[in-house]
Amino acid sequence: MAFSLPFAALLLSFILLHTNAFPLHTRHRHPHFATHNYRDALTKSILFFEGQRSGRLPPNQRISWRRNSALSDGSAMHVDLVGGYYDAGDNVKFGFPMAFTTTMLSWSVIEFGGLMKGELQHAREAIRWGTDYLLKATAHPNTIYVQVGDAKKDHACWERPEDMDTPRSVFKIDANTPGSEVAAETAAALAAASLVFRRSDPTYSRLLARRAMRVFQFADKYRGSYSNALKPFVCPFYCSYSGYQDELLWGAAWLHKATRNPMYLNYIKVNGQILGAAEFDNTFGWDNKHAGARILLSKEFLVQRVQSLHDYKGHADNFVCSLIPGASFSSAQYTPGEVHFPSFFYIVVQFVTVTYLLLLLGGLLFKMSDSNMQYVTSTSFLLLTYAKYLTSTHTVVNCGGITVTPKRLRTIAKKQVDYLLGDNPLKMSYMVGYGPRYPRRIHHRGSSLPSIAVHPGKIQCSAGFSVMNSQSPNPNILVGAIVGGPDQHDRFPDERSDYEQSEPATYINSPLVGALAYLAHSFGQL
Repeated sequence: MAFSLPFAALLLSFILLHTNAFPLHTRHRHPHFATHNYRDALTKSILFFEGQRSGRLPPNQRISWRRNSALSDGSAMHVDLVGGYYDAGDNVKFGFPMAFTTTMLSWSVIEFGGLMKGELQHAREAIRWGTDYLLKATAHPNTIYVQVGDAKKDHACWERPEDMDTPRSVFKIDANTPGSEVAAETAAALAAASLVFRRSDPTYSRLLARRAMRVFQFADKYRGSYSNALKPFVCPFYCSYSGYQDELLWGAAWLHKATRNPMYLNYIKVNGQILGAAEFDNTFGWDNKHAGARILLSKEFLVQRVQSLHDYKGHADNFVCSLIPGASFSSAQYTPGEVHFPSFFYIVVQFVTVTYLLLLLGGLLFKMSDSNMQYVTSTSFLLLTYAKYLTSTHTVVNCGGITVTPKRLRTIAKKQVDYLLGDNPLKMSYMVGYGPRYPRRIHHRGSSLPSIAVHPGKIQCSAGFSVMNSQSPNPNILVGAIVGGPDQHDRFPDERSDYEQSEPATYINSPLVGALAYLAHSFGQL
């Protein structure tokens, strides 16, 4: 006996409704009350960046267990490279993810900064800590300093950033050793940040925009991957697996948005297809910018009515459809989540197509085992941003006969954020310091070792490994840090040695800042 698809969907809906397994009404509109304190989560998501600061800390530093570190960075090459961010739980400054982090923090503020209220200034400070460093790294024409620290030697130690005695080697790209992906991402970061500071600091904004233009010209003129030029030093840590074409399109999109110079729109028109604009690659993160560029450029068509960018609406729709099980181009995988059914349910499930089942079930978006949460936060941000563009133009997405409304996009994004904050089988918040249960043994040197205030004496390179391998909770709470997250079966061991699941990173947090601002505002918390 077989049921038609519509009847199967109706049957499944009936069962779910009458077993209270899944309250379907919450799928279509936000309830009147929030199950999470999104404002608190927003505050903490921004605070995290203060724990990742390198250089001389300011008087208003709020994460007080950190101290000054790496104050001679760049001296080996006679340049000033003090400042910036440590990307994750180690003490290396990687320019590629740092630039992406800065771009996404800026985009968060550009789209949702008007909703942030008191947190807007903290978000700007987080962006400026990144851009001040990127300006130093791009001070010399046709040269970008893209890394400080020898990653292999750094990873052989478990020591606080304040105690670092590993080589602070400096690595650069130039005309002879090109790195178009890191250069174009740096241009994107500077251009996006110029929009953030346009009103609050116009002089700084103009400096950022001018530098972005120069850096993008360098990225485009001297084409090549930094993964080739600097392979022994940047791989396997932040190898560019997607190539540099996506960053060139992404950088041009941001420069078009920031400068309104017709040359960038023309660049996109001429080079868009060559740079992979239509590729069905629906990953968005520090390495792959295709989906982000499509969403960003879709606004130019939807809102600004730039007809030459019509195709980007279709490309953005394809990204959305890839996330909807049963839709055309669907490719996303989700963890099982926490829906539990009575035993008789499974008798009926055999008659219901997997397609319709997955439309209703599923937990966390799962892309890969290493730092999967970065794809959750970046995807949630893109969905909320695209929903904003669609709403303002009264537009929807059509996924092979399935109509996806902006409201549906917001619901999907909210579900992902809620899972991250604790609505999951383990009732675990994957943001440190948020909620009653969160990771206590994160893979982070400074957080895991006693602070200088508690232990003023130097902790030697290898001495810290006794702490790293222990089961004791981290003594310093890195508030707001979002870890790599659970595996594909919703499991999370909370082990410090498990960097794939337990390590936080700046590029996990940065897109979530915008998503949390939207959710906090939509539930009246801001």
